[in-house]
Amino acid sequence: MKQYKLNVDPRILELLGPNLYTNIYYVLAELIANAYDADAKNVYILSNKDDIRVEDDGHGMSYEKGDIDKYLNVAAASRSEEADSFSKSGERRKMGRKGVGKLAALSVSEDVDIFTVADGEKSGFVLSRHPEEGSKLKAIAEDEIIFERITSHGSAIVMRHPQYRLHKTLASVKRNLLKIFPLVSSDFRIHIVRGDKVEIIDDFDRNVMQDLGALITLGNEFKSLTELVPDLYPQKREELVTAQDEKAIPLTMKDNEGVECEYTLKVEGWIGTYKTTRGRKAEMSEFPDNFISLFANKKMGEFNILPAIGQNKLGEVYVVGQLHIDIFELSELPDMALSNRQGYKSDDPRYQHALEYIRRELLPDILKRREKFTDLVRGDKKKKKQEVQVKNEEKFRESVDRFRSRASKQAAINLLALGKSPTRDAMEAAISDSINKSSPELGLKTLIDSQKKKILISHTWNDKSLADIVYQMLLYNNVPSEEILYTNCDDEVCRVPEGFSVYDYLRDFFVESYSSQKIYVLFVTSENTRRSWGAVSEVGASWITKVDHKIFNIPPFRPEQPLNNSHVWQTTNRESPTEGDLWMLPLNADVFCQKIEDACDSLGYEAKGREDNRRYLGTLVSIRAD
Repeated sequence: MKQYKLNVDPRILELLGPNLYTNIYYVLAELIANAYDADAKNVYILSNKDDIRVEDDGHGMSYEKGDIDKYLNVAAASRSEEADSFSKSGERRKMGRKGVGKLAALSVSEDVDIFTVADGEKSGFVLSRHPEEGSKLKAIAEDEIIFERITSHGSAIVMRHPQYRLHKTLASVKRNLLKIFPLVSSDFRIHIVRGDKVEIIDDFDRNVMQDLGALITLGNEFKSLTELVPDLYPQKREELVTAQDEKAIPLTMKDNEGVECEYTLKVEGWIGTYKTTRGRKAEMSEFPDNFISLFANKKMGEFNILPAIGQNKLGEVYVVGQLHIDIFELSELPDMALSNRQGYKSDDPRYQHALEYIRRELLPDILKRREKFTDLVRGDKKKKKQEVQVKNEEKFRESVDRFRSRASKQAAINLLALGKSPTRDAMEAAISDSINKSSPELGLKTLIDSQKKKILISHTWNDKSLADIVYQMLLYNNVPSEEILYTNCDDEVCRVPEGFSVYDYLRDFFVESYSSQKIYVLFVTSENTRRSWGAVSEVGASWITKVDHKIFNIPPFRPEQPLNNSHVWQTTNRESPTEGDLWMLPLNADVFCQKIEDACDSLGYEAKGREDNRRYLGTLVSIRAD
């Protein structure tokens, strides 16, 4: 009878099992990586009612040949030298190294069934956080070892009663997996199955490239991606999209034997910027859309390094990339992965050199290309705006002609009706009546309303970081940028038109305008507000004109009259009263989203749901428990 014994202290399982991974997709990525190392052609992720099952058609494990003993030797290094770095077929470079990925499933379930078959020989046991005395694992009878998708060779990991669940739509599961495991092809397919519904992943997510306005590829393997980016501005193509050679960075390191050697850190992959973040469906993913991931040997090592290298610039919300640095997993060098397999040791020279290059060269390069793209978009908008203006002027001329004709005819009718000797007052009244009846022909109010801004973000320059967050949340909630007045916005369309002062613009369009439409004001207040005459003036103007407004405040400042401080204002914390990083408590993040949604609802925009807004806000500002 087969016996299964885990070669590890059971207490380690209890500690690592539930804590090793914090996301179901990281767990799936580990199990998929194991299948890849086993030369599988297909991996099946089956989301059933009471379990999540991962099957593969790899080599499987033989009890008789000692494969299962190796598997149960937890934390035994699978790649101690270069000769061990390839799969049994010799065609694939192994992803696994530490040997703890097999414990990934224990983060999802307390007890996991392991089924495997190699050349017709079936074996099965229960991997548990709480093995029996002597680290023994419960054997599974051969007639209970049932595979749903494979036959003669392969393995199945069955996570019973999982504490995590996959997204309700298979398309969302696919999108999540592609973000952390892009290594799919016709030779390595992932099948996602729920009931009679199946989604197959056998190619890179080309939709990402379709959404980009700028792209840099590094290395020949990724050069072809440039062809997938839409050619919106052919004459400026080279300034937006470029294929570059891999980046080679020399460095000196000690190997596992302590011998100092010269190495070359090679960076390959791609980095780009979205054309727009508007309309991107955050509900489709458990991961943010803006990220830079690091991969080694095709396996994700860290999902997002943007927080570590970014400068909190507005353009960073458009950045997305996947960079491959295989020296991170070179067998002869020390292992630099964190124990949870979701990041790298920050003091490793390889990590430091890579981040320095990305921070100093690659990220600034793609952001410059993003700026070029936005300049071209603005040029298009100006051209279209001019075309609309020409059409409006033509319509206005036609309206004036109709007005003159109708007013003249109506005046003649009114004057004739007065008789032979009308008084001056009677004639003036008759002419005024004809003008009033004919004035709708001009369509003035509709034209004026269509050209006005609808939302003002009132702030000081020193509070621009919070104003930027308010602006991004408005865009995310389907507010057109051209309908927002934001004087320090990086997007020109939101700034006051050239030749106007902000106060002249506000007076002409919101105080003395023929239109009854009032601007909606979102106040960003802090200790800086007291020292800004402009901000104080805007507060006074909003009180005089009685406009609706919301308050986003940075303590220790307390909003006072004439601001409507009887309502709860939103609070965003800052490291110091006048400068420093911003952060929010979860409650304040919820209030932030509520105020944005209320403003959008008041103005007729279709706001996102609360869950989506909270998730997106978390990509713009740190949300802390305390």
